[in-house]
Amino acid sequence: MKNWIEFPRIEGETSRQAHADLPAGTYEREIGRDGFFGPATHIYHKHPPTGWTHFEGPLRPRAFDAVALAAREPFKFIPLLSNAHCKMEIWSFAMAMPMLARNADGDLLFFIHEGAGELFCDFGHMSYRDGDYILLPRGTMWRLEPASPTTILRIEATNGSYRLPDRGILGAHAIFDPAALETPRLDEAFKAQRDGEWQVSIKRRGQVSRITYPFNPLDAVGWKGNLTALKLNWRDIRPVMSHRYHIPPSVHSTFVTDRFVVCTFVPRPIESDPGALKVPFFHSNEDFDEVIFYHAGEFFSRDNIKPGMVTFHPNGFTHGPHPKAFAAGAKAARTMTDEVAVMIDARDPLDMSEAAATTEVATYAESWMPK
Repeated sequence: MKNWIEFPRIEGETSRQAHADLPAGTYEREIGRDGFFGPATHIYHKHPPTGWTHFEGPLRPRAFDAVALAAREPFKFIPLLSNAHCKMEIWSFAMAMPMLARNADGDLLFFIHEGAGELFCDFGHMSYRDGDYILLPRGTMWRLEPASPTTILRIEATNGSYRLPDRGILGAHAIFDPAALETPRLDEAFKAQRDGEWQVSIKRRGQVSRITYPFNPLDAVGWKGNLTALKLNWRDIRPVMSHRYHIPPSVHSTFVTDRFVVCTFVPRPIESDPGALKVPFFHSNEDFDEVIFYHAGEFFSRDNIKPGMVTFHPNGFTHGPHPKAFAAGAKAARTMTDEVAVMIDARDPLDMSEAAATTEVATYAESWMPK
């Protein structure tokens, strides 16, 4: 337990409730710790906290087109962002994998951005489609056979493991029912795999070793236990909502690790209470780097961001909705969001790859400037 120094105080003009009924003409900024779970203060400013006129240096917000990058080099894992505990890559391919793979560095989480096909692994077979998360425990042998060209965001929990978030007072069936988690089957498709010589490519400490077998090592006839691959589609996620209060993104956590979390934004009603903020609040999340991969729809707090793009906001500066999105929220111009996005909040600083920089939107930091 962290013994935070907490003693709430009120000074000057404030709202009675965070993210609602702000003093006239003010902009709320949240300074928080521990990813929206620790102590926080809300400061009410006369000007938008993102109303800068110039932003330079390595801390600047970044945006790049991950899917365009993957199209340049199909069938290759292209690094995007990484630290010692989390590695994000994009991968695009259209042909069946000619070998098996195994990751000895940590659990793997795939998000299927587009495409459909079949997964074969130690635990059996299951089909995949766009919008699926596929979780492969560390050490699992696997391969994919796409039925249509497939693009995947791959998130490695380096030397770590994925778990489900604590739902607390929401109850065990909130956000998604654990019964919606699908697991592989030892079905006829699994039994019908090609036999004969197979090679397994194993990644350990970032280096690849290859082991050749005179048979297909995916030859299980049965298994029992509580460790297996699993699948969850975003369409089975039912978001937590409040019509009177904009809920922090942490409530949308889908998978958690020791050093980062994976959240899923899915379509939901926008807050309807007249005094409630209807876009994400300006915030300084001082303990996490924030990454969002945009899968589908129109992201309601950003301009000129399309599916397949990634935004990267290092911790250390205030960020929040773009000016046009903030103005639209104030007018209650929309009643529903249609976005689907994957957010990764990393406790340790992330490094952006040279490859990702080649598709960077150089003017992204300027998109908050007053028009």
